Amino acid sequence: MARKKFEIPAMYKSPIIKNVKEANAVTDPRKKDLEPTLLDFGPVSFLIPRHFGFCYGVENAIDIAYRTVEKNAGKNIYLLSEMIHNPTVNEDLQAKGVKFLFETDGTELVPISSLNADDIVIVPAFGTTLEIQEKLQKRGIDPYQYNTTCPFVEKVWKRGNQLGKKGYSLVVHGKHTHEETRATFSHSADHSPVVVVLNPDEAHILADILTEKRPLDDFDTYFGHKCTEGFNPLKDLEFFGVINQTTMLATETQEVMDILKQAAAERFGEKEVLNHFADTSDTLCYATNENQSATYALADAKPDIAIVVGGYNSSNTMHLVEILEHHCPTYHVRDAGEFDSPEKIQHFNQWKKEILTTENWLPVDKNGLKIALTSGASCPDVLVDEVLLKVLEFFPGAKEISEVISPYKKTAAEAQQD
Repeated sequence: MARKKFEIPAMYKSPIIKNVKEANAVTDPRKKDLEPTLLDFGPVSFLIPRHFGFCYGVENAIDIAYRTVEKNAGKNIYLLSEMIHNPTVNEDLQAKGVKFLFETDGTELVPISSLNADDIVIVPAFGTTLEIQEKLQKRGIDPYQYNTTCPFVEKVWKRGNQLGKKGYSLVVHGKHTHEETRATFSHSADHSPVVVVLNPDEAHILADILTEKRPLDDFDTYFGHKCTEGFNPLKDLEFFGVINQTTMLATETQEVMDILKQAAAERFGEKEVLNHFADTSDTLCYATNENQSATYALADAKPDIAIVVGGYNSSNTMHLVEILEHHCPTYHVRDAGEFDSPEKIQHFNQWKKEILTTENWLPVDKNGLKIALTSGASCPDVLVDEVLLKVLEFFPGAKEISEVISPYKKTAAEAQQD
């Protein structure tokens, strides 16, 4: 897909991180180098990954949403739900008068029945269900007029549709309550039997049911609440493919595919497996894959601690945290407002699903402290800048920003002149 130029509001643009990204784009235009950039401020250094922050789908959504607001002053403008999982972006749109029709869990805030044909509804980057599309159309509202659905989500839907026409069922790797998975489930269920699996553990359970190592009753126990009505794994998984929620760990989606492919091989025979199991690896989102690969490289650089910036309901951000926390203490923060000193930080714990407070989180006395700093795909780079600047306040002997950024700024400037 050719890289389109998007209009991103100035408030989200970064005066620091953008220089690193622009310089890397010059020195590594083919994106082959995953080694993180080291910003050395003396007593503290920051490891910045090669790929992070706004992806194509998020930039597309922000561009469409802000232009829609600008061109429709005085009209009622609604978002179906959070456009992306970043509170800074969503709160700014709300401040501009945009209202949400639903909570992220699907709870209705404004009845669609109260809308009229003159109202504007923006479909979020996650897409939406066929049921909601139909309700909007009945109110005279075109759900595709202001559609910010990520093109890579739509690619998953199209691949699912192709398989459905061939008589295949679909296994969706995702969180069944997530907006994107709810939308993917709806679009898939329109043409195929569908079941959702959360992780490799559930894939193993489904595989054991398919190969009859587990009783069929186990299917209702584990999957009865997240499948199409009447789904029978022994019948419906005779021909199937795996598609995913694009923000899941790409390595985990591949693992789910491998587990279920092996089960199909056991049930139908190794020579026949490709006639029963569809290869859908081409649906994995390139941006998710790039960001996660860069995060693995970030972990390999052996940071002392890691800070991941992003919304607390952002699935892709949580997966970056998951990668890093196996290697060093990792703190998932919404923004720089979550800490005011090295003594105390507020951060989100996805396993406990709560905001925790950790004391003495920043080892300011460690000589040459290395901090991995990254963000989710829905997080503006300016928030990463603010976190970096806040941490630098705790190191009075640190070098000036201009001195450290100067080489990257020069590389980017020279490229623009060429």
